Amino acid sequence: MDTSLIDARRPPTAHDTTTIPDIESLDAAASVFTQVRPSLLHIAHRIVGSPAEAEDVVQEVWLRLQRTDRAAVHNPSALLRTITARLAMNVVQSARRRREFSASTWLPDSMDLDATPEAVAERQDAVERAVALLLGTLTPKQRAAYILREGFGCSYDRIASLLQLSVVNSRQQVARAQQRLGTRHHRQEIDAVTHRRLVQAFLGAARTGDLTHLERILLADAN
Repeated sequence: MDTSLIDARRPPTAHDTTTIPDIESLDAAASVFTQVRPSLLHIAHRIVGSPAEAEDVVQEVWLRLQRTDRAAVHNPSALLRTITARLAMNVVQSARRRREFSASTWLPDSMDLDATPEAVAERQDAVERAVALLLGTLTPKQRAAYILREGFGCSYDRIASLLQLSVVNSRQQVARAQQRLGTRHHRQEIDAVTHRRLVQAFLGAARTGDLTHLERILLADAN
């Protein structure tokens, strides 16, 4: 029987011979999480097939453990394995939607300097709609991380440095942005001035390859 499917909240029975740790305090929970983290990474990697995504899954497991009513947990390792497996499956199931969005035509793979005025207008319209979606759906940090990573291929080290986050947190920002975009999360009100400024910065960066102004705009919103 797969032990990751054990009911982690049931009280131990007379047949249970293993001492179950108490994780009600955050320090105790962190200690247990650290002990089982290698096996959680193994589970996540086996499902998602990517070391980076496995790291993201396990980081999310830790965040969820912090929010859990830990006093009611009687088998912490089983609970952690269960959460890991479910989150990893969610990643796999949403991967296709993320790939489809990331391949959208507005991402600036190149700018055709010989494009007709009609093609330029179409591209600008696509960017305006995409930026409106990002402004209406994502938080400022998610938006900055997503545009820099998916739009311009910036490294997570660079994104982490700009946003003053850890590399792991930077990956989380992109992953959460993808999830929100895939589910069309609750739309926020869009400021017209902010929208126009970001569209212009985006198009300028795509045309010249210089991200300085775009990064400045994104960071001003995120900080």
